[in-house]
Amino acid sequence: MTQASTLATSPWFVRPPTPGVPRMFCFPFSGSGASAFSAWPATVGDAEVVPLQFPGRENRLAHPHYGTYEDLAASLAEALAPLLDEPFAFFGHCAGALPAYETVLRLAALGLPTPERLFVSGQPAPHEAAGDRMLTLGEDGLRAELAAFLRGRGIEPRPDMIDMGMFVLARDHAAAAAYRRTEPAAIDCPVVVLHWSEDPDVSLEQLQGWRRYADSVEIHVVPGGHYDFMDAPADLLATLARER
Repeated sequence: MTQASTLATSPWFVRPPTPGVPRMFCFPFSGSGASAFSAWPATVGDAEVVPLQFPGRENRLAHPHYGTYEDLAASLAEALAPLLDEPFAFFGHCAGALPAYETVLRLAALGLPTPERLFVSGQPAPHEAAGDRMLTLGEDGLRAELAAFLRGRGIEPRPDMIDMGMFVLARDHAAAAAYRRTEPAAIDCPVVVLHWSEDPDVSLEQLQGWRRYADSVEIHVVPGGHYDFMDAPADLLATLARER
């Protein structure tokens, strides 16, 4: 089987990446999938937007859950290896930034190319991730959060929607709760941290811990709330295109 046909059938990509162009691989947040980036344009600057589809959701609902962020990073490094011949960046929102970071470490450990930039959006640094408010919530709290998220997206949640969402979110939540990195491990690519000005859960101060993860760390404030990245606002796209 050729590389092109292998990529065309890879479950990690909702559409086959275009050969020969720079890429921005996008990591979804807990409980979500590649559709979190469905409103994004096909390209950001000169980079093709490539949403990643983790197992256990959307069109991969029947696939076994990834288990831990470290296992997810190991699987992703294998899936991404054929696509690292062009310049690329990682974008991870909220908890999606953590497997993005772990994948950078995994690629480096394997001697594979690492991203030109790691973009992290609305997520404290890995060694401070255990303080996430969501990790204190039980099932009832998670159900309430899921309903609030759907209403915030203009969707009135039905019980079957909540049940399906909880099937994904509960397992992602367990992976987030199990993740423990007590000390920073530096990476060899610049980090660009994005703070959402109206984010009620993550403050600008809580993002400063990322400064310990790379020689070059920049923090940018973008207008909007925690989930506004899904709408691909112009300020976000301009920042990504400029910094990539």
